[in-house]
This record gives sequence, C-alpha cells and structure tokens, in this order.
Amino acid sequence: MTLTAVGVALAAAFAGWVASLGPLPFREVREVSTTIVDRHGKLLRAYAMADGRWRLPVHAATEVDPTYLKLLFAYEDRRFYSHGGVDPFALGRAALQLATRGHIVSGGSTITMQLARLMEPRRRRSAYAKLRQMVRAVEIERKMSKDQILDLYLALAPYGGNLEGIRAASIAYFGKEPKRLSLSEAALLVALPQSPENRRLDRHPDAARAARDRVLDRMVEDGVISDSDAAEAKAVPIPKMRKPMPILAPHSADQAMTAIKDQPIVALTLDSSLQHSLESLAHDRAIALGPNISVAILAVDNATGEVLARVGSPDYFDDNRAGQVDMTRALRSPGSTLKPFIYGLAFEDGFVHPESLIDDRPIRFGSYAPENFDMTFQGTVPVRKALQMSLNVPAVALLDRVGADRLSARLKQAGADVVLPKDEVPGLAMGLGGVGITLQDLVMLYSGLARLGNTRPLLEMQSRRGEGREPERLLDQIAAWQVGNVLLGTPPPENGIRNRIAFKTGTSYGYRDAWSIGFDGRMTIGVWVGRPDGAPVPGIAGRTAAAPILFDAFARTGKLPAALSRAPKGALLVASNAKLPLPLRRYRPLGDLVRTDGERAPHIQFPIAGSWIDVSGVDGTSPVPIKVAGGVLPITMLVNGVSVGELDTRRQRLIDSPGPGFARLTVIDAKGAADTVVVRIQ
Repeated sequence: MTLTAVGVALAAAFAGWVASLGPLPFREVREVSTTIVDRHGKLLRAYAMADGRWRLPVHAATEVDPTYLKLLFAYEDRRFYSHGGVDPFALGRAALQLATRGHIVSGGSTITMQLARLMEPRRRRSAYAKLRQMVRAVEIERKMSKDQILDLYLALAPYGGNLEGIRAASIAYFGKEPKRLSLSEAALLVALPQSPENRRLDRHPDAARAARDRVLDRMVEDGVISDSDAAEAKAVPIPKMRKPMPILAPHSADQAMTAIKDQPIVALTLDSSLQHSLESLAHDRAIALGPNISVAILAVDNATGEVLARVGSPDYFDDNRAGQVDMTRALRSPGSTLKPFIYGLAFEDGFVHPESLIDDRPIRFGSYAPENFDMTFQGTVPVRKALQMSLNVPAVALLDRVGADRLSARLKQAGADVVLPKDEVPGLAMGLGGVGITLQDLVMLYSGLARLGNTRPLLEMQSRRGEGREPERLLDQIAAWQVGNVLLGTPPPENGIRNRIAFKTGTSYGYRDAWSIGFDGRMTIGVWVGRPDGAPVPGIAGRTAAAPILFDAFARTGKLPAALSRAPKGALLVASNAKLPLPLRRYRPLGDLVRTDGERAPHIQFPIAGSWIDVSGVDGTSPVPIKVAGGVLPITMLVNGVSVGELDTRRQRLIDSPGPGFARLTVIDAKGAADTVVVRIQ
C-alpha cells in the first residue's frame, strides 16, 4: 500500500471519527439562570437553575472589566482573536517548557479548547481528550464569532461549588458585578477556573491566594503589569466567605417569573437604587413600629404608570411578618383614603366648591350615624378644611348626594377593583373604608389625580410597554385639579414640609390598616402599615404611622418634589367664599332647596343628568336646548361655571355647544336656589 493510500485511509478514518462525535450540545450549555433586571439593566434578583447551579449570562464587551480580560488573554490565550480554535505556537511552547523544565509552566489549550472541554466535560486528561477538544474547538470557531465564544466561556467557566461564570463568581465572592474589578480580584478570577474545587475561597483560601499570586508573577514576567502593582495586589486579603446573591424586589421578581416563562432575562420598570432605598426604609420602620408589623411601599411614575419601586414586605424571609406575602397586592380596608374621590365627584357635579361651607355636626342617615376619628365635631367648616382634616360627617353627606353606587362605578371604571362584603351593595360606609382595595389600586387612583383625572393601569414589565393601554376616566380635569390643590395643603407630619406633597391618610376600623398616599408632579407613592394577618394594632393610625414613612420615601427619591400640574384652562372658578355664587357658598342637602312659601326650586328638565347630547348639525355645531321647571325669575344659566345669560319667561334657552366632552350645566334663580346636571356632548 502506497503512502498516499495510507494517508487517504487515515484521513477517511479521522473524518469518520469526527462524524461519530455528533453535534455539540449548544442548546444545553446556553441555558442560564433566569435574571430579573431593572429599567437600567441592573440585576435585581437571579434564580438558580433547576440543578442548583448559578450561571448568569454575561456580555464581555460591556459587562466585564478590561483589566480582567487583559489578564485572561495574557495568561490563557494571547492569540485568541487570530487563531482558528487551536494555537500551534501555544502547543509548541507548552511542549518545550515541559521538556526543558520538567513540569507544566503554561498549558497549550486556547479559550476555545477550554470551552469545548466545558461543553463536553471529561474526568480524565489524555491525548485522546486533547485531540477531541482541538476538533471541537475548530467546530466551535466555525459556528460562533469570537465575541460569542468569549461570552459563552465567561458564562461556563467553573469557580467552585455551584458557581459558574465570572458574573456569578464576582457577585458571590466580591458582592459586585464584574464590570469594575481591582487587579487582585481580576487575577483571582483568572486563577480559580484552573482548579476550582481545590481553590474554593470558602474551603481553601490559602490555595486560592497562592494561585492568584502565581498569575500576578506571570503577568510581571510577561511585562503586563509592574512589580509595584503586583505587590500591592498580593497584599489584598482573600475573601473567605461567599456573599448571598442579591434579592431586590423579591415579590416583583416572583410575579415576573410566574408571568413570563423561558426567558433568560426579564426586564422590569423598577429602579434598583430607589427599590433598595425604600426596602431599607420599610425594614427600619417596621422594626421601630414593633413585632409582627409589616410595611408596604409602592412608587409609580405619574406620566407612564410604570412601577418604580415595589416593597411588598419589610423582610422577605421574616416569617413573623409574613414576609413572602406581597401586601401591595393584598385586599384591605382603605379607611379614609377614598374620600378625595367623593369630593372629586361633588366638585364635578358642581354643587360644592373647595371654599363652600359645610356642616360637621351630628347627623343620622337612617340607622347610620357617622362620627369623626377623634369623636368630636368641628361645626361649620370650609369644604377644603373638611377634606384636609378628613372629617367623616361632611364626607358621608357628600357621598349621600353623589351616590355610593356612582362612586363605586367610577372607581371601577378607572380600573380599580373595589370589593364589597359578600351580599352587600355600595352604601355610605364605603366612604369610611367599608370596602376592600389593594395598595396598588389606590396608588393608581391617586396617580390619576396627578394626571388631572385619567388613570393608567400600572406597568411593571418592560416587555408589555406599548400594548395599547388607554387612559381611563376618573374625574374631569377641573375636579381632579381641585382635589389635588386641596390635598397639597394638608398639614404634613413632623418630618414633612407643607405644600410640597399632596397626600391623604387613612385608618381602617379597629386599627387594622394605616395608609398614606401622596403625589407630586412626578410620582405617586403609597404606604401601608399593619399586620398581614389582619389583627388589630392598638393606636396605629395613618397620620402617625404611615405618613412619616411617605414623606421619608419622597425624600429618598433623591429629587425635590416636583410641582403639580397647572390648573386646566377653562371654567375653573377660583374665588373666596364671599365671592362664590350664592348656591355654592354653603352646602345644603337636596331637600333644603324646597321653599316654604309654596314656590319650587328650579329643576333642569332637559337635558337629563348623565345623558349624551348629539350636536352634529349642518355646520357641525347645533345649539343645545335647555328647559327648566320651577324657580323664581330671572334665572341665570351657567355652562362649566361661566354665565351664558338668562332664561326666557318660558324658562327655556338655546346655548352654544361648549364642545365635545363632559359639560356641567347649572341654573340659579333670583333667590339663590340652583340645580346642576352633567352631560356629555358629542
């Protein structure tokens, strides 16, 4: 047999052997731990793989310190970017060093060959195993770019125990991402994969130190670093304990893991810096408030509805505080936190103004007799003060006029899930907390006030941005602005500055829940304090327990409170009580408008309250007819608070269309009696 024939036979045999190796397990090795990241890509939480290993994805070009990469290439593979998987020069150098020095000084394996070994691990080292690695390395180079090879190697390299990859190792050993490493840390991470179990920092710190120092000596010998830099790096002690993996926003991370499957990286809208700050705040305040008490905080961007921070409990691992229960999503009694929406509907209907006077006196609605939190009454007060002081009687009186069913329907229309007790219908008690609602729904509603009357569903996963989330109507713009303006003047707690944050507090029946929800022009933050099991906490109240946390939370955003939205253009009536129209100077129940001399108060017969008026005509703007019964002439007509003239002797008038949208129509007779309807123009 000729040499050519022998060569052909050997080549055929080699080709057959290569074919018998089968495909590389690319899919399996590319599996990584699921990581939850914030809006800036910073790690919030990672989940170990099914077998318990930590393997975090990494991108060398942007997420790994250049010093480490310089040491890695100098120590492991100087010609990484020029060879095709196998470096003949490195193999020759390793063989020569072994022959002349009698021991291995540097290996001949390239990073690609090491990656091949990691993809197909073998216990024994042999010439056969080395040849297999070389073949696999060439195959890898054909299917992947150099940057992809480096990223995969940095994700698979072993660092002892269940740690794989530079990112998991850097977080576990140094408590930080590998983006910024010291020379000592970089040299240690280069040394550990050579013998990961024998150099584990938590078991063999001396061996790890020696390996690190050998890397530094080699770098000095090759002229990569200076003697002084090496000496300084050697003086740094070796960490001997692993640090826990970060667990920021654990409840949000768990929710994301449930909602999104088979995604290696899940990006949330949270801000890790704010999240960390508010978690620390909740933890410290919960400890100060006492055992078994939990604190939840939720921060939302007003403009987008994106959740910036969610603290479901002060300590995820505290069983006494039911730490793994997310109290931002728990159904609780809201106390007085729904009162602003009662006042908002009253402002929208036009029968009260923030400067109107209202009575805070003992009153009974059937069998229901509301009382104030301090069991006292303030007499006659401005509506503004009644809301700021959270007086119960005025709120219930206004709710009786507005209608509890209407309040419930409006809150649900705005996106909030308001839950009534079983077999009950909306009643006056809901104004003082007789319903169930979550902190996240309350924060959404209050952010609607900051947005001048329309709400956005809260968004927490970036993948769901732009899914056609249309704003929902809560209040008209003028009413929402008026509520925000009133809440801005609420006296703050001792740690707060007046007129910077519009906020409301609430305490549920039996001292079970303490709330404080507030907003500025930028964000809305909600705080809940209580026991997750619903047990009473004697003395706990929204003003003393939750409000100070709310103001501290705003302070920890690192920004001064932003100004609220400017007053909307249009028929906004700004006046003192003395300059208000007579019917708005004092709130009276509907029955008080009936005269004792036989004359009836005016009543708008057309249009009917809540009706839709179609004004599309030949020119697209047909006038709106008004018809009134009763009242003493002359009767003045107001559209959205602005006078448009008097009705004729038949108590009728045609008015120009105020334009599409909701319009408030009011009539006032010569003796000050009035009636108002709200209609929709289309």
